[in-house]
Amino acid sequence: MAGAGRNPSASVSSGAEADGAYDAVVARAKALIPRLRDRASTTEELRRLPPETVRDLHESGLFRILQPMRVGGAELDYVALIDCADVIGQADASVAWNLANLASHHWMLGMFHKRAQDMVWNKDVNALIASSFIFPAGRARKVDSGYVLRGSWPFSSGVDSSEWNMLASVVCSEDEADGIEYRIFLVNKSDYKILDTWNATGLRGTGSNDVEVKDAFVEEFMTLAVSDLDGGATPGSAVNPNALYELPVFSLFPYVLSGVALGNAQACLDDYVDIARHRASTYNRAKIGDLQSTQIKIAEASAKIDAARLIMRSTCIEAMAQVRRGYIPDIAGKTKSRRDGAFAVNLCTDAVSLLFAASGARGLFTTGVLQRQFRDAHAINSHIAFNFDAAGTNYGRVALGLPSENLTL
Repeated sequence: MAGAGRNPSASVSSGAEADGAYDAVVARAKALIPRLRDRASTTEELRRLPPETVRDLHESGLFRILQPMRVGGAELDYVALIDCADVIGQADASVAWNLANLASHHWMLGMFHKRAQDMVWNKDVNALIASSFIFPAGRARKVDSGYVLRGSWPFSSGVDSSEWNMLASVVCSEDEADGIEYRIFLVNKSDYKILDTWNATGLRGTGSNDVEVKDAFVEEFMTLAVSDLDGGATPGSAVNPNALYELPVFSLFPYVLSGVALGNAQACLDDYVDIARHRASTYNRAKIGDLQSTQIKIAEASAKIDAARLIMRSTCIEAMAQVRRGYIPDIAGKTKSRRDGAFAVNLCTDAVSLLFAASGARGLFTTGVLQRQFRDAHAINSHIAFNFDAAGTNYGRVALGLPSENLTL
């Protein structure tokens, strides 16, 4: 049966999971599904998460699933991003998108220098951090004890609910004579302006607005070089020794959000199966579930979703296992992770498209959830991390002995 027998917390083995914390987090996420589904249309109308949804996510502890335990976070394994986004995505992809994004930034802050962590968490351990990892959108120059940053960044999801922002930028001199460096800057909301630009077809409720910075000074310890995120010890490892904070960030970048596609596709399949069990054709009153074509569509869509889940979860579980035994993947392994992340999300998009087409005119009504699931699936797939042409090309280049074109790997 579609969706039967799924056990998101299988095959995780660190201490937090072993004592039941992992299952408890997933259970809290599942408990939110009915109310988040009920709010989905309101979330779309607002073009951002409703305050009550942000409150629900705070109270459930879901924002803090990857935050260090030393500041009260759950410090679960990386696969928690997949599992929690999968569950919440079955209610509303926009909510899952913001959850996964904002939860991942607690994880990344755990890799910054302790002074940066203290700057945020000593004031508020629940503080949300948005991001935009589009490096060419910013320009920074080195000055005494820090950097001066400016730029305009798109797609900063959840920014209206956030106190901080991780903004990616190129660091260089005016003439770039000394070359360029990729660096991430942790900036307080007092140093940027939010531009209300998010009017989108899909993921409408994510509030993925633009942010603008004009010559803000950022202290050195509030920044992190991309080269520090290749895998292995990070500046934050001194206080957060868990392997979680030594993962290669950008090779695993697709898996921050891929669980959203998974949950959205699973919800689409479950809804389709439920309707097919009871619905009769408008034209000849034949029971839809008795049609062989319906049965084949269910089999194909569920196979794609199950395969995607297996790819996503096994990649994240293996990444943690590798770091625990001191192994950092080479460029071939990193491009494989990017390839597989894009491929898995494409499988989810294909499943939703298949079910949308099989639903006929029923899927056209704006009062139904299917049209939202279809729009959200394609919005998710439009993220550069899920562009298989880009990920596949880079994988093929490396496989052929050519240099990687992804400068963050």
